Amino acid sequence: MKKVLLVAALLAGFSAVHAEDTLKKIKDSGTITLGVRESSGLSYTIGDGKYVGYHIDVCERVIADLRKQLGSKIDVKYQPVTSANRIPLTVNGTVDLECGSTTNNAARQKDVAFAVTTYVEEVRIAVKANSGITSINQLNGRTVATTTGTTSVQTLRKHERATGVDFKEVFGKDHADSFLLLDSGRADAFVMDGSILAKNIATSKNPADFKIVGEVLSVEPIAIMMRKDDPAFKKAVDDSIKALMKSGELAKLYDKWFLQPIPPTNTKIGLPLSAATKDAWANPNDKPMEDYAKK
Repeated sequence: MKKVLLVAALLAGFSAVHAEDTLKKIKDSGTITLGVRESSGLSYTIGDGKYVGYHIDVCERVIADLRKQLGSKIDVKYQPVTSANRIPLTVNGTVDLECGSTTNNAARQKDVAFAVTTYVEEVRIAVKANSGITSINQLNGRTVATTTGTTSVQTLRKHERATGVDFKEVFGKDHADSFLLLDSGRADAFVMDGSILAKNIATSKNPADFKIVGEVLSVEPIAIMMRKDDPAFKKAVDDSIKALMKSGELAKLYDKWFLQPIPPTNTKIGLPLSAATKDAWANPNDKPMEDYAKK
């Protein structure tokens, strides 16, 4: 029993030390590691180890402020993450800032911390333009794709139970894989964040072959993720993002990535700024998605 308690104490001590001072870790190492996505709407690769997107730009602004605060050079390392491993890699210290498209919810807040919300997402359905599908109720007997490790999996099952619509689920390992299931005809629909659907459609070979349809299945605050229990680091990140909101710079970044042509194909995603996102900028907060469901 004593041995068990000793091990538990050691593990607790390790966790406390491990989670505490990210700012010191960054200053001492001269490096910050960003968790980045291969094919998200807010963070994606254009090849050759280059990552771009709305949240990449936000993280770069945060890093510029951290350089000023710490008075030191900070090199940036990119760590590709997936929906399935992004939280474990943040918790274990591999990733300092996860700059992807992660929903802030109550369950995740038990394991990680989130910066103030930078984007409020609507989960929607993408289909082939000629499919005739316009609603989730028309997916009975169909095959629906979503991405492993995302909140859209739970959203899909909740609607399936609530509406009695019986569909088969297939899972992509990442968003590009899920979109390929739709593109190749192995799935009749792809349920995911609207920005991710729009980005994958916009950068596909034939964007006109697809459309986003149906009701909004879920409203979710999206935020940059970091380790828990490090208030100094969270404050530094939050202060930087709040300054972007106040100055209007965040609105300019949104316009750049959602309303202007983007690499690599110079197509427009075409998602106007929503009232919910505007409100999140006007009233900065790190509330989980459950608070949005109460409205």
